[in-house]
Amino acid sequence: MGEPHRIGIVGLGVISRAYLDTFAQSDAVVVTAVADLDAARAHDVAAGLPAARALSVDELLAAADVDTVLNLTVPAAHAEIAVAAVDSGKNVYGEKPLALGLASGLGVIEAASRAGRQVGSAPDTVLGTGLQTARAAIDDGLIGRPVAASAVMVTPGHERWHPNPDFYYRAGGGPLFDMGPYYVTALVHLLGPVRAVIGLSSRPRSERRIATGARAGEVVPVSIDTHVTGALEHAGGAVSTITMSFDGTATAASPIEVHGEEGTLSVPDPNVFDGDTTVRLTGDDGWRRLALSAGFADAARGVGLLDLVRARADSPARANGHLALHVLDVMESLTRSAAEGRRVELTTTAERPAPVPLTPREVWLAR
Repeated sequence: MGEPHRIGIVGLGVISRAYLDTFAQSDAVVVTAVADLDAARAHDVAAGLPAARALSVDELLAAADVDTVLNLTVPAAHAEIAVAAVDSGKNVYGEKPLALGLASGLGVIEAASRAGRQVGSAPDTVLGTGLQTARAAIDDGLIGRPVAASAVMVTPGHERWHPNPDFYYRAGGGPLFDMGPYYVTALVHLLGPVRAVIGLSSRPRSERRIATGARAGEVVPVSIDTHVTGALEHAGGAVSTITMSFDGTATAASPIEVHGEEGTLSVPDPNVFDGDTTVRLTGDDGWRRLALSAGFADAARGVGLLDLVRARADSPARANGHLALHVLDVMESLTRSAAEGRRVELTTTAERPAPVPLTPREVWLAR
């Protein structure tokens, strides 16, 4: 079966714990090195891992016992760390978004191509049973030809619960770049790549007040739009709409709905791995829940990296860099469209990732 794939983690913030919990249950990978700007934090994390040592970022990138770098840095550092990783001969898998902008995201993909390395990117939530069951229903023709979809996320903003929400209101943050990757990636899985977009956006408030933690009451400036809505023209002909907002209280809308010629699917939140997909066909009196039929069962953060580790030339990783670049293009194009008041054609495309068959937890965790 061979030795486990060796992982080095750069960035040990809150999200790193979810990945570490998944890796601890899998014999397919082993964490051999960790790095963080806070050296003490890196040493604390390494002390709890049987095979890991705490290194500087440069030391980790140069380490001979690291095959893939898991990049959990802040969004502003995603591209820089990713390029450095592939230039050092490592594969890289990162948190979303791939980069702050399309140009730097393209730089990551081009650097990986030159080095012959793989790039993977969150979100991998779309590989769980929730979204994959909905995709299987579409692929099986349950609702007929899909013609439209909607994706909706509305919250009052992260300053209500996050003690340090500053980066959510800077370039690379906001509802579109923070939460949009889940919804846009889901729409590409369901309906295929996007050809063009039209966007609108607004910024009702120029500052936000932190509600919790040591900085409660402190004011944070807002430098990006906090309500973004738009239309996506998919290459296959379907049209979807998206609303991402930090300026509402809540929504009763389904996170995603897909409308076909013969029925409608209500799709669970793509920010989580599971959830019920319901369907209402033409002539039905109500909605019915679909039995789980696809996806990594009981999945958790890191399943996308495990999928990348197993990828082959004839079976590429599903949470891959080309998909992440296309999602970044969609988001940047929506932003540009809103600013310029025009339809924007995308410059990238991506293959619709392979569907995930229904896969038990013990199988996707195994080497």
